[in-house]
Amino acid sequence: MNNYDVVIIGAGIVGLGCALKLVKKKSSLKIIVLEKEGEIAKHQTGHNSGVIHSGIYYRPGSAKAQNCVNGYNQLITFCQEESIPYEICGKIIVATSGDQLATLDELFNRGIANGLGGIKKISPAEIREHEPHAEGVKGIYVPQTGIIDFVSLANRYAEIIQENGVEVRLGCGVSNIRRQGNATEVITGGQTYLAKVLVACAGLQADRLARKTQPDLPLRIIPFRGEYYVVKQEKRGLVNSLIYPVPDPAFPFLGVHFTRMIDGQVEAGPNAVLAFKREAYGKDAAFSLVDTKETFTWPGFYRIIGKYWKTGLGEVYRSLSKKAFVEELRKLIPEIGDGDLQPGGAGVRAQACDRSGVLLDDFYILCDKGIIHVCNAPSPAATSSLAIGDHIAETALNVLGY
Repeated sequence: MNNYDVVIIGAGIVGLGCALKLVKKKSSLKIIVLEKEGEIAKHQTGHNSGVIHSGIYYRPGSAKAQNCVNGYNQLITFCQEESIPYEICGKIIVATSGDQLATLDELFNRGIANGLGGIKKISPAEIREHEPHAEGVKGIYVPQTGIIDFVSLANRYAEIIQENGVEVRLGCGVSNIRRQGNATEVITGGQTYLAKVLVACAGLQADRLARKTQPDLPLRIIPFRGEYYVVKQEKRGLVNSLIYPVPDPAFPFLGVHFTRMIDGQVEAGPNAVLAFKREAYGKDAAFSLVDTKETFTWPGFYRIIGKYWKTGLGEVYRSLSKKAFVEELRKLIPEIGDGDLQPGGAGVRAQACDRSGVLLDDFYILCDKGIIHVCNAPSPAATSSLAIGDHIAETALNVLGY
């Protein structure tokens, strides 16, 4: 039996951020991070658009708002101290029609309430000052938004924690979790680990691990695949930084947008389509009977269909039709054409859904008897990773009696 003060499941940016905060707050702790893949940051951390989010979208007072703003500040400080490349390039959020103006105003008010200084409403002419090829009836300029390679950031987290005595064990998938008195057994294919505190940051597998100790867990992960195109090199000049649409307030996704990446590439996307496999990054082999069955047997899924069927059909159509995808992008940049884009990568969002069909819009962390499950941590979890790490570290230290 391998005994630890803290066992962390998942070596994505959230799990590694938790380990970093724990070892910084209490260096004497015996900590191990277990990762089922052969490398860290393999899933959501390694398949996002690399945006450092400002916090403008999130309801004031929510966990997302608080952790994003706090995490943003910590992330920038960390990158400066550790020489991690990043850029604060700013972004614009563009209303392309009059019926989006009320939502645009609400976003602006949220930004002010969340403490974002320097954001401002901009006219069509001011939109073109920031992005000469973009068009809209009104916009918001958000100077805080930045870009980064989150895999590089996660790798630095991993290096620091290992330098401070934390073990990171790869290729170590967890098959079961059992409570044993005041400790928790974490069972893998080869070994069992005994933890005084268990922290599960399992992303796309979060609900499955949580049900090991919470069989009546009131939510399931519904995977949504987000597909990207890449703007061809000769057309990258169409985008200076980041250009976002006004999101649909009823749907917890930001809509297709343009993102200049830290490596100079420009991504366009993503859409949001139901995935038939939780780790479906390529369209080939993108089906799992087990994953699909779990989605289709969850009562909340059918309520999602009832609420969002029209939006969902539009997302599927844009997934199947490049022309339809481009037409959506042309609302932001009319000059963009089919020939300007080539297929890019894809990611899968681990979106928690409750029995009533509500897609959880906030972070959801479940704590019980020395077991901490991060059940819902979609965007802006990467930006918020150090702030989430603070919260979980403080919870764990309290359980340990420190």
